[in-house]
Amino acid sequence: MNRKIASMLLAATMITATGVAQAKGCVSGAAVGGVAGHMAGKHGTAGAVGGCAIGHHEANKKEKKAQESAAASAPAAK
Repeated sequence: MNRKIASMLLAATMITATGVAQAKGCVSGAAVGGVAGHMAGKHGTAGAVGGCAIGHHEANKKEKKAQESAAASAPAAK
């Protein structure tokens, strides 16, 4: 029981110590990847990590595309 409490306390400390990260797309990607990894042979953690990386990459691509389209539609300054 003490080991369980210590693990939970350590996890809570690590989460609060990291602060807020820029995790655009990571949460949804990790959820999908975790479920897929679990279904593919009990590899939920590896799936969540991969899903987070892919979700973050896709969110960055989407943001970059939105910035480019906004810059293209904005009138040129003199």
